Amino acid sequence: MKRRLLFLFVLLAPAVVSAQEPGFDRFLADFDYDTRADMKTDSKKLIKLLVEKKAVLVDIRFPEETRAWRMGFGLFIPLNELPKRYAELPKDKIIVTACPHKDRSAIAMAYLRTKGYNARYLTDGLTGLAENLRGDTAADFMEELGLLPAGKQ
Repeated sequence: MKRRLLFLFVLLAPAVVSAQEPGFDRFLADFDYDTRADMKTDSKKLIKLLVEKKAVLVDIRFPEETRAWRMGFGLFIPLNELPKRYAELPKDKIIVTACPHKDRSAIAMAYLRTKGYNARYLTDGLTGLAENLRGDTAADFMEELGLLPAGKQ
């Protein structure tokens, strides 16, 4: 009887292990050109997605960075807090991770994809987003998000 159970275990163990393969291993194994294209967005596309309420921006900088300057919209979850806080993010929207450039946001995007989120990273970073949200463009955008009363430019 023990031999039969051992044989059955040896026979089925690879299926059990592959079914529980770690998320990042699966992400890498499935990585292709479509994934590469789908994991990125730039500021102009992000602005459109935010206005259409299809996406959420997640600023993953350290707290002192966000205290020095912040966008005034989006969520703030530092990268090192993401493992404890990712459940705060909606599963029904595109999650766009951002930092000043893109190094940390790419890490956050990959992590969130392993958790089942439709995540992208901001290719031109928060500095690119700030460049695209200047003057009238910023006022119009904040008004469209409902963060600025209409006509208060």
